[in-house]
Amino acid sequence: MPRINEAFLNLQASYLFAEVKRRSQAYREAHPDARLIDLGIGDVTLPLPPAVVRALEVAVGEQASAETLKGYGPYIGYEFLRGEIAAHDFGARDVKLGADEIFVSDGGKSDAANIQELFAQDSVVALMDPAYPVYADANVMAGRSRPADSTGRYADFVYLPCTAENDFQPALPDRHVDLIYLCYPNNPTGAVMTRGALGRWVDYARAHEAVIVYDAAYEAYIRDSDIPHSIYEIEGAREVAIESRSFSKSAGFTGLRMAYTVVPREAQGRTADGRAVSLNQLWLRRQSTKSNGPPYVIQRAAAAVYTPEGQQQVRALIDHYMENARIIRAGLEAAGLTVYGGRNAPYIWIRTPAGVSSWDFFDRLLAEAQVIGVPGSGFGPSGEGYFRVTAFGSRAQSAEAVERIAARLRG
Repeated sequence: MPRINEAFLNLQASYLFAEVKRRSQAYREAHPDARLIDLGIGDVTLPLPPAVVRALEVAVGEQASAETLKGYGPYIGYEFLRGEIAAHDFGARDVKLGADEIFVSDGGKSDAANIQELFAQDSVVALMDPAYPVYADANVMAGRSRPADSTGRYADFVYLPCTAENDFQPALPDRHVDLIYLCYPNNPTGAVMTRGALGRWVDYARAHEAVIVYDAAYEAYIRDSDIPHSIYEIEGAREVAIESRSFSKSAGFTGLRMAYTVVPREAQGRTADGRAVSLNQLWLRRQSTKSNGPPYVIQRAAAAVYTPEGQQQVRALIDHYMENARIIRAGLEAAGLTVYGGRNAPYIWIRTPAGVSSWDFFDRLLAEAQVIGVPGSGFGPSGEGYFRVTAFGSRAQSAEAVERIAARLRG
């Protein structure tokens, strides 16, 4: 039999959201009459914007005629979509990008997992802690770390703790690193990073010849006008940063799958003998080999997001979810919990009661309130003692979940 990639054995036993689903399903089976409210995984609940639905219908109709049929598309996405992205997501903020720097994909999760393929196996990885689990897992699979220790930290990664004590702003590494994973607005804590703080990270990356992998999947939820939406708003970032965004949480594309990653022409890596190599060209080569791009009909749907009607409808979706976040945050604070996030992001980060671990809090809320969230420790060791809920439930579910949790705390 063939030998396996033993790096997979270094992964922790279960992917976080799979374990949340397993425990929730076990409870459902044991309590078939229970009515659970799921504020865990963060799937959207509102329907797609009407402009998007119409674009889907038109694009499907085009596939019914030989004259307008679309088969294989460009590996990095149709230019009609990449042009809209460059103009609206970046040009509107005075960030100039070429369409050849934008790579359309089937989801932010895929890009977060795959971007590490551009870098050598011995690259030193720095991770925000807590963070989206895919960042760590993908690098473990690539062989960049031995198994996790008793605290849950992978032995060979540099962890950047983000806690209430440092306002969820990680300190710069105290050693050289090659790859730095940052996510703002942050999943799971809901924190944002100021322009000055982000500038210090760009300066560090330039000084240490590191690359920042910047996850801006939730930038559409920023309400504070002083907070940058893109790392490319920072001078010098084009040389050292790769930025990813997603249509999933802004335009409700969790079921359609659509995202993109920006790899500027200036961004470079090096060979073992010191030669500079374009990361843009490496990513182009990787994508042309391993992907045919998202379907034409989905890309047409994404382009509809940038029409005046689409922009208005997407903003209404975001406003709805952010009102959910306000209701959840205010209600949990009134119930006596310490709560963070929910102001510039659709996530609410709760400090668990004293002496109660993240998973214990998950089990208690599931059993006593029939509410599902996500244990903070699943996002990294510094997430222990915290718990995440999302604002993506329905309005009625969000309000009822708060009432149930408050009642459980009073009881």
